[in-house]
Amino acid sequence: MGLSHCSNVTVSTLIGARHVDVDDFYWMLTNPLFTSKRPPSERVSLIQQKFSDEDGVLTGSCMAWGDALIAHVDLIVFVVTPTPVRLERLAGREKQRFGNRIAPGGDMHGIHLAFREWASQYDDPSFSVRNRAWHEAWLLEQTAPVLRIDGTKSPEKMAADVIRHA
Repeated sequence: MGLSHCSNVTVSTLIGARHVDVDDFYWMLTNPLFTSKRPPSERVSLIQQKFSDEDGVLTGSCMAWGDALIAHVDLIVFVVTPTPVRLERLAGREKQRFGNRIAPGGDMHGIHLAFREWASQYDDPSFSVRNRAWHEAWLLEQTAPVLRIDGTKSPEKMAADVIRHA
């Protein structure tokens, strides 16, 4: 299984490859979503089954639990996006996905605010959960080539950068 690790699906569309996002397997299917984690061994097994010996694009972070997935990748793409841009995109995705459920008075408003707060601290190296410093350290340990791309570019331009490098 050869995988690329990138944070947008445009690459998979352009090269005609299967796309798998780790969040689709990291979390159990609950209502509201993203509240119950699936055991790591199940995540890995389900993702491997989804690829079924096909090459593809794996998006998201599987740091600290997905070594078996990363073992055979051709390229790791690290998308560097400034916090304000990430938070703006996150708000748009959350609004599109959950609508009024995340608005004040909605059943997911508290979850949404907590997620935004968590995401806003990613660049703080003293933040005690997954953060950029942890990702940077993880990247240094990898044997696959690492491509850093500018997350402020359009998805099409980021995909072109990845394809050019691959």
